[in-house]
Amino acid sequence: MAEPPLVSFLIAGAQKGGTTALFDYLTDYPDIALPAEKELHVFDDETQDWSAPDYRAYHARFPDPAGRPCGEATPIYSYWPNSLERICAYNPAMKLILVLRDPVQRAWSHWRMEYARGVETHPFEWCVREGRQRLFAAEPWGHHREFSYVERGFYAEQVERLLGLFPREQLLFLTSDELRSDPGSALGRVRTFLGLPKAPTPAAREVHVGRQMDYPSQLTPGVVAHLRQVYAADAERLEALTGIRFG
Repeated sequence: MAEPPLVSFLIAGAQKGGTTALFDYLTDYPDIALPAEKELHVFDDETQDWSAPDYRAYHARFPDPAGRPCGEATPIYSYWPNSLERICAYNPAMKLILVLRDPVQRAWSHWRMEYARGVETHPFEWCVREGRQRLFAAEPWGHHREFSYVERGFYAEQVERLLGLFPREQLLFLTSDELRSDPGSALGRVRTFLGLPKAPTPAAREVHVGRQMDYPSQLTPGVVAHLRQVYAADAERLEALTGIRFG
């Protein structure tokens, strides 16, 4: 008999949206069970046999759940193909949190991270224009873990996939601005969503601030205008689905 699901909530996106800060805040609450580290990368693991997945190693990352909500944060889940379907198969009652950031600023922050890591060598403007063609040579087709600067910002597409799998009441949408400017309110919403009582707000913090170095690109008005146009239809759809509007 398969082991019953243990994990009851996920911070499933978006990368560079504030998921590390949210995870870090939640570690201050003793009534929430979290693993020792962020990003377990279970449901985007293409080496797993998804016809008969074995979750014992996953569950072992939560050594003492003691009846508390168990959750983890892997922000690629909302973007990576089949991840959300695998999550639904694991636990149809899963609660999912998305922390969304202006997709233009998210793409810029993502590029800066990959450039600082040495993964990316091309300038930002090339990456969000010609460089998008690289994803058509990737596996799985059209997706890439590092070079998906533009693609991860199509939030409405991700929300529509979520709504096709989970009831609306199992989804919570926050913005990075909300988490940064009013963490007490954002964390209060998270605790209510998880069925937990009110609790004192942990001390405000900045987590994963971008590395300071000489980058070969700037976020120019022309690139911003190009990306706003790319995201225009998705932004309208996102507002209709969630009430959140960027740009």
